Amino acid sequence: MTDEDPGVSLLPITVDYGGRELTVIPTAVETDRGLVLIDVGPPGAVDGLRTHLRGLGFELEDVWLVLVTHHDGDHVGGLAELLEHTDAVVATHPEEAPYVRGERDPIKGDGDDYRPVGVDLELVGGARVPTVAGPMELVETPGHAPGHVSLYFPDHDLLLAGDALVADGDEPLSGPKPEFTPDMERATASVGRLADLEVEQVVCFHGGHAAADDERIAEIHAALRE
Repeated sequence: MTDEDPGVSLLPITVDYGGRELTVIPTAVETDRGLVLIDVGPPGAVDGLRTHLRGLGFELEDVWLVLVTHHDGDHVGGLAELLEHTDAVVATHPEEAPYVRGERDPIKGDGDDYRPVGVDLELVGGARVPTVAGPMELVETPGHAPGHVSLYFPDHDLLLAGDALVADGDEPLSGPKPEFTPDMERATASVGRLADLEVEQVVCFHGGHAAADDERIAEIHAALRE
């Protein structure tokens, strides 16, 4: 991403999703074992992922862990196809696992948004994955989805917000979109949890890198509480 954040690479992909053009930002994180992929994208995203990873000197087979922030189809729709190319471990929060496995229908979909896959590892807040950029810590940020998680790199004050925050609107960073967030009360509390972190850089799945810090996140939290 930058020289100050070694081994964290944004992978912007634009595909047709639900009859509209959608750009999403999965993230690849380098570790001693290979790559951790944060979300995959919707159906059709795998070709774009392959192109990005090859540009970084990797192949799809180098992904050893896919960490799913939540089960929305634009995040996991391409997961089953990805697993045709790699035997990566799939990890998600326990509250998201039943949706990814297909045991429950997607909250915001019609049940046909993606092919279910197995979940190998269920992670809760505070879990850490060693990476080239230092520990990557799981932060529970429910609201947009029951078990939504964000990822935090304390060594670099870097936050991968998932959909707990967005950066594709008029503001450089804003709160979760109410029309796509079933529980705004929990989502607001989650923004407050993120505001308590020391953050200098934010990456959102929708919008990518945002020039914002924990002060901006605190402002968003205060506005959501009004």
